[in-house]
Amino acid sequence: MIKLLYFAALVDKLGLASEEIELPDKVSDVRGIVQILKQRGGAWNEVFGKDALRITVNKQFSDLTTPIKNGDELAFISAWL
Repeated sequence: MIKLLYFAALVDKLGLASEEIELPDKVSDVRGIVQILKQRGGAWNEVFGKDALRITVNKQFSDLTTPIKNGDELAFISAWL
């Protein structure tokens, strides 16, 4: 399991502030999680299709290539209004 946290305008857009999901075996980095979230469609595709997100992994600013593993906490912060 990994914990996903959403901040700023993302909470309003997505309708939730956090969730826990199973980490699929094939996903090993932040990019993989972003792709999964985009596949939810609608607002998810809109939000995660933008480059204006700040991402942390275990409270450290990260980018799409940052490795992730079970037990990690990812936070997505909106950099746009």
